[in-house]
Amino acid sequence: MINKIVILLTVQKTKKNLPKIPVRKYYSLKKNKLHIVLKGLLIGLCVLFLPSFNTPAIDTNAKLKAMFIYNFTRYVDWPQSYKEGNFVIGILGKSTLNTELTNFVSQGKKAGGTQPFEIKNFTSNAGITKCHILIVSSEFAGDLGDVFNKVKSSSTLVVTEKRGMAEQGAAINFVVHKNKQEFELNKANAEKHDLKVSSTLEKFAAKVY
Repeated sequence: MINKIVILLTVQKTKKNLPKIPVRKYYSLKKNKLHIVLKGLLIGLCVLFLPSFNTPAIDTNAKLKAMFIYNFTRYVDWPQSYKEGNFVIGILGKSTLNTELTNFVSQGKKAGGTQPFEIKNFTSNAGITKCHILIVSSEFAGDLGDVFNKVKSSSTLVVTEKRGMAEQGAAINFVVHKNKQEFELNKANAEKHDLKVSSTLEKFAAKVY
């Protein structure tokens, strides 16, 4: 009996010594713990189902290049024989521009307001046929000489995507300067193919040769 009294007194004394937590603070701590647990579960679910949300990233530079190309059709003048039928844009090799340019067709855009766009994909220099604009991907940059031989007798605006190509024969070359998508213009190279470049396009160019 004495032992029970001693134990009871010890427990009561211990309870008195315990720090008292205000009710409001107690519920606040409890709420924070619940928030942390829920946050952890949410992150876990995101990681678990991440493969299901495998959405392709938007290539901003490709969109800008496509906009530039659309404007090239406005500020470059082709011979009269090229102003009939579809406006053909050829792509040599793999380019991120393919999807964006194909949208020209699905959106019903027209070059000069009259010529529907047509996109052609070429896998080799030998397969190149008549086109208004020919985009040469970086993988074919080393074959630029063969490309020019293929289009030397046609009024084709040659567009490249690798630094230094405007000095090696391309009429227009896409470059990135200070994280900004721009293009260089070699007017003389365009004129070799009987193309007339507007002075407005020269103002848009980052560099004119």
